[in-house]
Amino acid sequence: MTLLAAFLRLVRWPNLVFIALTQFLFYYCILLPSLHAGRYGDYTNILPPGIFYLLSLSSVLIAAAGYIINDYFDLNIDRVNKPDKLVVDRIIKRRWTIIWHWILSGLGVLLGFYTSWKLNNWVVGPANLGCVALLWFYSTIFKRKLLIGNVIISLLTAWVILVLYTCEFRVDVFVDPVYHQRLSRLFKFAVVYGGFAFIISLIREVIKDIEDMRGDARYGCRTMPIIWGVNVAKVFAGVWLVVLIGALIIIQFYVLQYGWFLGVLYCTLLLIIPLLRILRKLYTATATADYHHLSGLIKAVMLAGILSMIIQIL
Repeated sequence: MTLLAAFLRLVRWPNLVFIALTQFLFYYCILLPSLHAGRYGDYTNILPPGIFYLLSLSSVLIAAAGYIINDYFDLNIDRVNKPDKLVVDRIIKRRWTIIWHWILSGLGVLLGFYTSWKLNNWVVGPANLGCVALLWFYSTIFKRKLLIGNVIISLLTAWVILVLYTCEFRVDVFVDPVYHQRLSRLFKFAVVYGGFAFIISLIREVIKDIEDMRGDARYGCRTMPIIWGVNVAKVFAGVWLVVLIGALIIIQFYVLQYGWFLGVLYCTLLLIIPLLRILRKLYTATATADYHHLSGLIKAVMLAGILSMIIQIL
């Protein structure tokens, strides 16, 4: 494996593409149409395309740094759980991994504060700095704690979407009824997609904990399947799957009144039915390979959920 290929594996480049795609679709398929509704006339949103690209780059850099620091502190665990995928200390020395972590984190934070300055919005910069801190403490402390690490990663996944909504905050939003109405519409989409990202990420994190039990137990991690047992972890993930499926079904009944038949068909075929299949497979899963397969299926549903944004502009 070349050094470049090793670095790309270290930063989980497919996940970084996923983050960039999520923000790109939310910006062009949700945010811009919400703030430029034809019946209200033209309107210039707060987040222009150039600043959006810098903000998205900031998110990607911080995520890449998070993956690096996670592998840095998980070296011993990964030697047990996935020895064939090791990069740290086998191809890239630990000293260089920590250096790359600080370089990417620093660039991501700087871009976040630059975005805040350009938008006159002082939420994004401090929030991105907080994300770097959370990823550090997740890798060093919280990942090994019961449920806390899972919730942190799920919140950070939702933040990928919510950060774009917070960029549209402005001082005079409550005295501008037109903009306030548009922002309210954007808020609904942010909650739906952010909530979807949070719940499905939480489910996947718990299933990954079951998959990684062997190495986690050897090095003192106190994850849900280790402390409460595999069956409890499966019930926990299953309950959240039922909640997510139920929420999606309710949303379909809501959007039917607007005649969004294509969206209902898409959601039913590519989200609800696959989630039902995952729920059934979770019940029968026993081996590590089963949970690895489930994790991949959930990732596919996450991608389908993000791609559903395209339906909004059709």
